[in-house]
Amino acid sequence: MRIRSRMLTKLVAWLACTLVRLLFCTCRSKLQGDVPNTHPYCPPGSSRYLFSLWHDQLLLTVFARKTYKIACLVSRHQDASYLAEAMNILGIRPVRGSTRRSGARALRELIRVTQDLHVGITPDGPCGPRRKMKPGIIFLASQTGRAIVPTATVCKRSWSFEGRWTNMTIPKPFTTIYLRTGTPVEIPRGLSSDEFPAYARQLEAEMERLEQEMLAIAAGKELPQKSSRKAA
Repeated sequence: MRIRSRMLTKLVAWLACTLVRLLFCTCRSKLQGDVPNTHPYCPPGSSRYLFSLWHDQLLLTVFARKTYKIACLVSRHQDASYLAEAMNILGIRPVRGSTRRSGARALRELIRVTQDLHVGITPDGPCGPRRKMKPGIIFLASQTGRAIVPTATVCKRSWSFEGRWTNMTIPKPFTTIYLRTGTPVEIPRGLSSDEFPAYARQLEAEMERLEQEMLAIAAGKELPQKSSRKAA
């Protein structure tokens, strides 16, 4: 059943957000990164970044810690209205649009309204393929001059709920969530569309590397100190 009423949408989002917050309150989170302060979990300095995160890790990334001064691209589909309302509750600014519908307009809106905000994008959304990067974030970085920060978020113990094209990871109570940011990737200004795929492959590979590192740490394995420098 689809809920068309804005008030009902806000109520459902508030109830869901409250329940998810209660779940995450039982969890610990550990944050690591290659470069200090290149993450949205502390008051930002002078730089603003584009954070690239996979759609199935969105819930973990948004709820694990309080974010500061960040906007996120959210689909215009009715089902995504709950996510947009939840983001408003959490202090995250949703910008409605997608790479399929109103994509160019949404990207222009992102550029216009996020002068003083970080931007989080799920580059494999809204309809997949799963963990295949679309060019929107590369285009946005090339237009704005902002670096892209590849991210990975994993749980020591979690549930995985299967969706139409991707899964959603939800932490089990009292588990540990590992948040990881990589070295910011600079994209040349004025990049041609023919050059987008090479940067997309680079970012995909880096996000996979970061995830494998965090999965190893979650499993109790030791990594070289230089590859797991603390960010906060």
